Amino acid sequence: MSNQGPRGQGGRGRGRCTGNPPRGGPSQGGHAPSGPPRGGAPQGGRGGPPRTGDGSDTGRGRGRGRGGGSSGQASPVASVAGDRGFGGQRRGVRGRGDRGSPAASSVGTRDGGPPGGTIFAANIPAVVDRQTNAAADQLVAAFKGLTISPDRPLRPGYGTLGKQITLRANFMPVKVPKGTMYDYTIAISPSIRGGEKRRLFDLIEAQPEYQAHQNYIAHDRGERLVSAKRLPDPLTMRIPYFEEGQPGPGQNAKVYTVEITYQRDLDMGQLTQNLEGDAVQRDLDLAPLLSALNIVLQQHPSHAGIRVGKNRYFFPSGRGIPIAQGVEAFQGFFTSVRPTYKQLMVNVNVAMTAFYIPGNLAEAMLEFQQNTRGGMPNSFARDVKITTMHLGYKRRYSIKGIGNSTARRTTFPCEELGGTVSVERFFKEKYNRVLRHADDLPVINVGARRPTWLPAEICDIVPGQPYGKLNDQETAQMIRYACQPPAVNANAIMSRGLGVLGHHPPQNPLNGFGISIVPEMTVIPGRELPAARVAYSSGAPRVSNGSWNILQSRFQKGTNLGTWWVLVVRDGPRDEFNGRNDPRLISFLQTFARKCQDAGLAVPSVPQIFSTPQLLSPHRDRNRTESLQMIQRAIQEKVDATHGKPSFILVLLSLRDNFIYPGIKRIGDVLLGVQTVHMLLSKALKDRGQDQYFSNVALKVNIKLGGMNHLLDRQDIGWLTSQKTMLVGMDVTHPGPKSIPGTPSIAAVVANVDDNFVQYPASLRPQESRTEMIQELQDMMIERLKLYEKRNRRLPDRVIVFRDGVSEGQYDLVNREELPQILEAFKKVRQSPAYRPKLTIAICGKRHHARFYPTDSQYADRNGNTRPGTVVDRGVTEVFGFDFYLQAHAGLQGTVKATHYVVIYDENKFQADVLQQGAHTQSYLYARATKAVSLIPPAYYADLACERGRFYINEFLNLGDDRASSTGGTRQDRDEARRRAFDDARRAWGEGLHPDVRETMFYI
Repeated sequence: MSNQGPRGQGGRGRGRCTGNPPRGGPSQGGHAPSGPPRGGAPQGGRGGPPRTGDGSDTGRGRGRGRGGGSSGQASPVASVAGDRGFGGQRRGVRGRGDRGSPAASSVGTRDGGPPGGTIFAANIPAVVDRQTNAAADQLVAAFKGLTISPDRPLRPGYGTLGKQITLRANFMPVKVPKGTMYDYTIAISPSIRGGEKRRLFDLIEAQPEYQAHQNYIAHDRGERLVSAKRLPDPLTMRIPYFEEGQPGPGQNAKVYTVEITYQRDLDMGQLTQNLEGDAVQRDLDLAPLLSALNIVLQQHPSHAGIRVGKNRYFFPSGRGIPIAQGVEAFQGFFTSVRPTYKQLMVNVNVAMTAFYIPGNLAEAMLEFQQNTRGGMPNSFARDVKITTMHLGYKRRYSIKGIGNSTARRTTFPCEELGGTVSVERFFKEKYNRVLRHADDLPVINVGARRPTWLPAEICDIVPGQPYGKLNDQETAQMIRYACQPPAVNANAIMSRGLGVLGHHPPQNPLNGFGISIVPEMTVIPGRELPAARVAYSSGAPRVSNGSWNILQSRFQKGTNLGTWWVLVVRDGPRDEFNGRNDPRLISFLQTFARKCQDAGLAVPSVPQIFSTPQLLSPHRDRNRTESLQMIQRAIQEKVDATHGKPSFILVLLSLRDNFIYPGIKRIGDVLLGVQTVHMLLSKALKDRGQDQYFSNVALKVNIKLGGMNHLLDRQDIGWLTSQKTMLVGMDVTHPGPKSIPGTPSIAAVVANVDDNFVQYPASLRPQESRTEMIQELQDMMIERLKLYEKRNRRLPDRVIVFRDGVSEGQYDLVNREELPQILEAFKKVRQSPAYRPKLTIAICGKRHHARFYPTDSQYADRNGNTRPGTVVDRGVTEVFGFDFYLQAHAGLQGTVKATHYVVIYDENKFQADVLQQGAHTQSYLYARATKAVSLIPPAYYADLACERGRFYINEFLNLGDDRASSTGGTRQDRDEARRRAFDDARRAWGEGLHPDVRETMFYI
């Protein structure tokens, strides 16, 4: 609660104003920045790191941009990528890249290529290194003489199925000397963090002791430094601290001791041997060597640009692309070293992310007042970094919240000025600063533990600050500019990316380490796998470009709608229908029922229609708590009146809302145990596209009620039906930046219960916040195995797990923490006789930056993307491991991105063609689309189930601004607040899914 009263009374307590600006507010101790007055309390706001991406195809439903959803929308991530020039200028596709890099060229249609499409570097020969291919075949053949463990298995061979094609990949060869690099640790005393630590590294680099070696050393601005030559050991510096803009350290400046100490040698020769396939070096831990090389390659861009997230660098200048009020986007580049067979590579990709628009804070707040209701929100301002000059030098702060009153009406105790004073008077008397916005803009709080108030007009928003997670509208605006064709992105990498990253021509310290990068994208072999054959009970749709039309087809197994209800949610200023007998409503529902019948569903009766009372507006019911209670009462009263529940409720919504839709899902899934399917009337009532909209809803209804929309040809599914097989999908989703600190993560496990691999019920669990490994996996696996046994009267012979959401550095962690839980579940589900199916675990990775570009128009779609079925397992894949890149879907927009499948455990001894084509054909079996999707359905379903689980604790995920800031109080206070939030969320979760929906695909 703020201490700013309606008459401008400030916080109580004692403070002195001598020497530095005053401290006011509650006297609870703790250091705070000198300068501005204190008093009051911080307001709620936004936090958390931004996410960046690369403009890849995002045409899927909710979640992380899988691609291919029949009615999907892009997920609201902070950034996407594409080639977009700075200053709002589009980069031309035809421009010749500097440094002689290949440019994108227009391609005609004489060879069946896309009309008017573009292929990157189409006129430059693309030749695969056949010698390397032959050596790779020999290496894999040698693996067959080794004892292969199921844990991190060796590659069983390369795939041969499909048409051979040639591709370019955004990987450039890196030449590294075979000598030794030296690894050092950086110790700083006393401890330091945040902005002061960043500033200290600037001071370190200015020291003579550092500059004597600067051409051949690189550091991570943290605890690690690498050098091409031996350094004095230890290399010690004593550095008096002073802020940027100060002429030098003051008389009482804090002095930091920096000690750089030798840690180990890094033998680059071992890395070379590993890349050559030397079995002796197979188990070499490459992480220290690769991270050291990344530090070297990223030294230049970390100084020349702004690092966002991991390995992404941006170079904002001039005006960016407007995304939202106060937010603009800039293009940048991702760079990271990657080991491949016989060659170290650097993977470079385009990226785009949103930044706060720099400038005077008061002017930004005035623009918000003019253009948005309620002015600048706390969620926008929280954690924004600002600078001031009122102390005579540039001082940096972080906004903790926006106050409730102005500088004239916000007061605090100040002994130096004779008692309680206003912020306005303090700045006039202390700094002779007459405020222009003393009574028309609120003050801001920059105090970490106690409020410290500043007038907005003395603050400037620091340039180059990444913005947080984008909402739906901001994401749509970003995608408009970010999603560029592959040729445009490839040209941006070659014509601009390599230069600004300092990769070519090489910038220090690359020369000092003897590292060079060949400025050419590598040419690799790929294949186009044959499309799956989909089957319906009637009609034979033709698959083209990974998609098909079912207008003349009927579902394989249409379910019976039975007794179904229609709930009209009266929300917002407009009523589309005038009561339940409105002819427009009756006609609307008849049209939908006919669509269901045409698709093969049985509709034995007309629906029972009821409605809610008019819901309270969000202004009166901010979190829609009372409105959701009204909806729950309406449904419960209907259940009580009819003495039973319907097969499903069709919910008609007038508006999108962050609380109503999730809240209804929680009412249906958790509280009442009834299936709900929603329609947004603004879309469903449009004549154009209504038939397709109703088809999409019919897909969901049929699969929720246990039907089968389409099947695969028995030949395409034979790799699974040769033995009784259970496919399992696993995922974990984490709370976002607007969540209450401590909000749980959600884990999901789905598994098929039929031999057609259509129905995948799910288990859900909340778990410790931001923990990636699934904590209650054993129990969830037991649930899935028992339901499989219930439906099939036996347990499966094989279990194949597709694990989503795991980063490359966590593969071994899955085998250490999740594999034992799976094995224990096998033991516990049946002890006599002992049950032990053969197990395979594959990771599904979408958070990579590998992109593949066609070299021939006959193997490209109309945008210049590779076509569905493209698979890559040579050239840029692991030296020893079993991995491949598979693009099963068509790119809807931007540059298409394949899924990276990595087998980390394999007792089934799958061959490459079996798993590659198996994952490809399964991607055609996603239930709510008539197209192949980019992620194998079990993993996709696990992601959808995670998202549904978020709805059950929705208030914790969306009310972070309404709770006390995680930056306030002591660390112990913050930890306790997180524990309370976690416990409260677990109580809200309760028993989880209602028993009546647990065995269904409720989440689809």
